[in-house]
Amino acid sequence: MQPENSRYRWQLVALLFCCGTLNYADRTAMSSVFPLLQRDLGLTDLALGAVGSFFLWSYAIGSPLAGLFADRFSRGRLIVFSLTAWSAVMALTGCVANAQQLFLTRVLLGLSECFYLPAAIALISEHHPVETRATAMGIHLAALNFGMVMGGVLGGYLGETVGWRIMTFVLGGTGLLLALVAKFVIRPAVPPTDSAATITKGTALRESMLGLFRVPTYGILLVTAALISISTWMFSNWLPLYYKETFNLSLSAAGFSGTFIIQITGTIGVLLGGVLSDRIAKKGKRRRILAQSTFYLACAPFLLAFVYSRDYVIVSLAVVFFALLRGLGMSNELPLMCEVLPSKLRATGIGLMNTTNTMAGGLGTLVAGYFRKDFGLAGVFASVSTTILLGSALLLFGFLLFVSRDLKRQQCEALLETSSSVPC
Repeated sequence: MQPENSRYRWQLVALLFCCGTLNYADRTAMSSVFPLLQRDLGLTDLALGAVGSFFLWSYAIGSPLAGLFADRFSRGRLIVFSLTAWSAVMALTGCVANAQQLFLTRVLLGLSECFYLPAAIALISEHHPVETRATAMGIHLAALNFGMVMGGVLGGYLGETVGWRIMTFVLGGTGLLLALVAKFVIRPAVPPTDSAATITKGTALRESMLGLFRVPTYGILLVTAALISISTWMFSNWLPLYYKETFNLSLSAAGFSGTFIIQITGTIGVLLGGVLSDRIAKKGKRRRILAQSTFYLACAPFLLAFVYSRDYVIVSLAVVFFALLRGLGMSNELPLMCEVLPSKLRATGIGLMNTTNTMAGGLGTLVAGYFRKDFGLAGVFASVSTTILLGSALLLFGFLLFVSRDLKRQQCEALLETSSSVPC
């Protein structure tokens, strides 16, 4: 690889860090102004849950098509298109006059944002070899966590000072400017940097799906990611309100506490986890899934603090350790997925994973709103520990039975593309 290409692959990560930050800031900023939405648009608790769920479900519906497009067409152009479209929708959100119009803009936001992530992750995979892939993806994953912080803190601050409508104009305008920068920075795709992948024009959706589910490890990662997403999106939508109601904080303070604490420590977790995952992979790629299972097992018990304490410091410390360990686990997921799947199926695999993640997250968000009066947000948060423990058990099952075989098969298929005499 030429030196300028080596520099560019990290420049690309830096650009996508900015795009990923804005992607998640735009989708989560509304949760920090829930009280303002209730007052201005007359939303009920269930309707507040629907604000998050409508976005997530529309995102889920569009994600398989988004992944297929990213395996067939220019990933760089899809990133610019998605960024432009969702930023325009975000700006339009500031003009809504009632709940129905707000729900419509959330649906449009989900449909426009879903094209970004499959293309971005697949593009990173193209430019980064196994030795730096988890680190690069960890940086990008950290951007998503950082975006949740920015959405919560900036949304709460702007909501209190200038109103939630101005907040949407600021975020939308920022995205349109970033899309212009991305158009001139992202270069055409280069051949993958690892021998285990070959870029093709892609395959039909049915054939792609069949190819994905011939890889048991992918199926386990898919189900586990959905289980973890229940906690991700439930906290994203409801944790700021929990802090406001439980500790009587202002909107900006609740937005800060409900996003900064969990997302910054989660960001640290995925950054450290990416570097650690690459080191673990040097001793065997299959160890990534074992590390993921171990970290998820360790983070689940910290959620019980919600039902055993009403102390701000104790609850916040529990959130810190939960987010840190969950981030260390999550950083293994995408690199391993790219190592058990051929390049022509990676974006499709990410798109399908986005679908299951957001469907599960949307359901969790809505369920939290439904059970909030009966069990309180604290009880709902604590119950999520069971889904995380189930995910940890599934990953361990995959480590014992499937991952070695799937890694070997993918390696053999890649070698057979260059030699017909490889014994697999």
